[in-house]
Amino acid sequence: MENPIDHYWHLRLADLQAVLEQNNFTVYREETAKDAATLVRERIIPELNPKSVSWGGSMTLTSTGLYEELRTAAGIDVIDTFDKNAPAEEILERRRRALVCDLFLSGTNAVTETGLLVNLDMIGNRIGGLTFGPRNVVILAGRNKVVPDVEEAMARIRHYTAPVNAMRLDKKTPCVKTAFCEDCSSPDRICNTWTITEKSFPKGRIRIVLINQDLGL
Repeated sequence: MENPIDHYWHLRLADLQAVLEQNNFTVYREETAKDAATLVRERIIPELNPKSVSWGGSMTLTSTGLYEELRTAAGIDVIDTFDKNAPAEEILERRRRALVCDLFLSGTNAVTETGLLVNLDMIGNRIGGLTFGPRNVVILAGRNKVVPDVEEAMARIRHYTAPVNAMRLDKKTPCVKTAFCEDCSSPDRICNTWTITEKSFPKGRIRIVLINQDLGL
């Protein structure tokens, strides 16, 4: 068999899709980040016809190329919270505005095989958009985010995702030096608010695109 790893995950993601759909999420499966971008661009956005779009911090979103495409999209009010040229105060205000946009795109820290989304945030704008505010949410998730249950999700996030993210963002936290979570009190701590999303309410408000590639952290 060619590409047995991809075939393995194709089967696993099909099972996961069924479980997530039982929890009222709308779910799609794509083989690559490029395919996921095409899905969002050519199917999801035309269906939703959003007047305003924004996003939460997500390496997966960036890797699909959608950020670069959408930030210059015509006819849409783009609330760009990634703009490195904007002052910190302006970015914070944009994050507030993003919580009432028509379409909010992001990644997720983990997806459990029981059909839950598990996330940990520093500021909370990403999980705020996930839980309430934006009319519609699209979550992009690579296969590496799949874990058995909430306990495994939290362990993975705390002991891998968070330390690597702190390193990526040049934070001054103990885990940057040790690679281990210290449950710190650092002013730069990025681990402040947990969320577990068990179901989408209303049904279909949250759309999840499962991608058969390792993407993000």
